Amino acid sequence: MTSAQSNRQNRIEEIVTTANYNGLRINANQVELNESGMDFLVAFATDDAGEPWVLRKPRRSDVLERAENEHKVLQLVREQLPIEVPDWRIFTPELIAYPLLRGKPIAMVDPGGGGYLWQFEQEALSDVFFDSFAGALAALHRTDQDTAAKAGVRIKSPQEARAEFSKNIDEIKGSFTIPKILQERWTAWLSDDSYWPGNSVLNHGDMHPPHIIVDETQRVTGFLDWTEAEVADPGKDFVIYYALFGEEGLRDLLARYEKAGGKLWPRMHEHIVEQWAAYPVLVAKFALITGQEADMEMARGMLANWNT
Repeated sequence: MTSAQSNRQNRIEEIVTTANYNGLRINANQVELNESGMDFLVAFATDDAGEPWVLRKPRRSDVLERAENEHKVLQLVREQLPIEVPDWRIFTPELIAYPLLRGKPIAMVDPGGGGYLWQFEQEALSDVFFDSFAGALAALHRTDQDTAAKAGVRIKSPQEARAEFSKNIDEIKGSFTIPKILQERWTAWLSDDSYWPGNSVLNHGDMHPPHIIVDETQRVTGFLDWTEAEVADPGKDFVIYYALFGEEGLRDLLARYEKAGGKLWPRMHEHIVEQWAAYPVLVAKFALITGQEADMEMARGMLANWNT
């Protein structure tokens, strides 16, 4: 057995032991690790009754605070959305566990060098996917904010979300070189009121393909990984979609979103485009949190090579 195989086996044994300690009897011979996540080590496992589970082990202590918020969000939205969300049966500092949702992610991270491996061809996705995705987002964004506040979910006004982005830029300046053209673009976006929404919504916050569950017809049936969820900027849930589907794809989704009851504002499309241009800020801030050289290098590369 190689060193890598030995380490992998040790991680499996550790997560199985933790699950058993918390009363979840896992078959140690039926555990599959997914190590692509930045915040959690994830295992797909089967219990003694043959039921599939998802086990999430936090990678760092800073993840726990956001996990607390995620737990509150899941309790709030579970009965309100037209889709499934994880039902945490175990929630400790060492382990989060929930029954596997039905369906499969629309795509997974390609371990061979970036990008995604799509369950269905990206260019062949149907109206069923786009309409159900837009409808699920619209339903999420209609969540009552007073109810969210009472549930203990993080709340940020549009002004607070804007100020936080500006603060993040200031924080990364000391550790990263920011190209002048990017800095100027971010400044223009942050200083122009017309880009920004007049209201906050409950957003998912990390809406990339592995977190979107679909059935065999491409209908969206669930959302995973709500770690970044909060009441804040509505545009955040469209940013990665724009990166994948471009200008026309974003326009089409926003039209479907509005038809499903989502609220638009005049420069929402442009705001989302600028959020994507500022995405390296979030990557750099994350790198500062983890302190991992691989994350720092990724952030440096994004800042240096960003296509503005």
